[in-house]
Amino acid sequence: MASSQNTKIIFGLKVKQLRKELNLSFQDLKDRSGLSVSYLNEIEKGKKYPRTDKIEALAGALNTTYEELVSKKLSKSLLPLSELLESNFLQDLPLDLFGIEATKVVEIIANAPTKVGAFITALMDTARKYELEQQHFYFSALRSYLELHENYFEDIEKEVDKFIRENRISTSSNVSFDTLGRILQKKFRYKIDADSFIGQPELAHIRSLYIPNKKKLLVNYELTPAQRAFQMAKEAGYNHLKLKDRIYTSIFLKVGSFDEVLNNFKASYFAVALLMQRDSIVKDLGSFFKLNRWNSTAMFAIIDKYQATPEMFLQRMTSLAPKFFGLDQLFFLRMSNQPNSKQYYITKELHIPKQQQPYGNEIQEHYCRRWVSTWLLKDLNRLQETNRYQKPLIGVQRSRYFGTPDEYFCITIAAPGNPTPDINISVTIGFLVNDKFKETIRFWNDDNIPIQIVNNTCERCQVEDCEERVAEPIIVQKEAKEEEVEQIIAQLMGK
Repeated sequence: MASSQNTKIIFGLKVKQLRKELNLSFQDLKDRSGLSVSYLNEIEKGKKYPRTDKIEALAGALNTTYEELVSKKLSKSLLPLSELLESNFLQDLPLDLFGIEATKVVEIIANAPTKVGAFITALMDTARKYELEQQHFYFSALRSYLELHENYFEDIEKEVDKFIRENRISTSSNVSFDTLGRILQKKFRYKIDADSFIGQPELAHIRSLYIPNKKKLLVNYELTPAQRAFQMAKEAGYNHLKLKDRIYTSIFLKVGSFDEVLNNFKASYFAVALLMQRDSIVKDLGSFFKLNRWNSTAMFAIIDKYQATPEMFLQRMTSLAPKFFGLDQLFFLRMSNQPNSKQYYITKELHIPKQQQPYGNEIQEHYCRRWVSTWLLKDLNRLQETNRYQKPLIGVQRSRYFGTPDEYFCITIAAPGNPTPDINISVTIGFLVNDKFKETIRFWNDDNIPIQIVNNTCERCQVEDCEERVAEPIIVQKEAKEEEVEQIIAQLMGK
């Protein structure tokens, strides 16, 4: 929030507080000051800051001085709000993305400044205590935004169609790296450089780098054709959508603003939609879903047809499945693991329309090894150890979540990371098995698909005699101990 906006908010709060202390209605203050009721209302909401003569009129009407009214010093009861405004906490919140005015938030706080102010202060203190970085909040806000829209954005889909028409791109074949390169060079005056990464091992994990003052795009030569095409399509998205606030590397080294996070998503969505055009892939998915038996070869055939990465393909499924197939209860997870390591980390997640299972805890716990997301990474590691790995692995599982009626149909693809092969990656799409899913996916009850009881983490799992367990259920044990203490206290109280 800009400093001028803070000034308006503080001024409005002081007017409101003084008016209430004098027990004046808006009409009373109008009669005293000569300002209209609507204008006074705008002032108190922090939307208007009056001229000097009107401030003087207000000061007289409120039995105070001009200097006191324009001072940014707030009363003791409003000090938490003052600290909040000075911290720029509200400025960091992407409120407009969710249709929320910052002044509305301030108004809520101002109506109960002590209680709400203490709550906000507690949130800020908690964030500092647990080192919740600003960029983590931005990514969480983006994820919530995607989930609210079921990860489907018609406006970007239409822009992809427009881009295809304007650049006379054939819809009967894939949009290649070369085609996108020519468009970037001819239409947007780019220079493409695939050599500068050579001899730069420190940049091995970066897929591309854009140098704006030279309009030069450096592309990592270690990328697969699909990854190179994605980087080019993403640059096309930035330019076609006219997205100004952006990062210049393929990954976030440092987050400058929420607009950078949002625009990176929009350009990425544009790229995937361009490389896997909606009408074509919806048709292919429809045919795949009608198969009577699970067929991993058929799924790989679709991925190969669009020359997509596994993550691009499953991400595209999360966008299209709710919109075109009515499968609106799903999750997407990306999990990473270092070969020979027993630690697994969720590095990306999306839940539509609510938090499905499993989910990222952001804590040092051990994710359930029964999920296909983890055991497929273990299979990949074993193949690597014996030099037998040849291509990405695909696994499927009906995951019945322990202690709930929920069952998820999970499809996972695992492969070494590229261009960082020291990290293995699995990506998973999981559909809630309900009537709509059974109606749409014919192979859902294929006898060859394993059914497994799963949980979130070992520390929170009540499954007994679990052979896959790698940590004791300490959270469950702690809760059981607390419940036992409560029961004993309740018995004593009842005596």
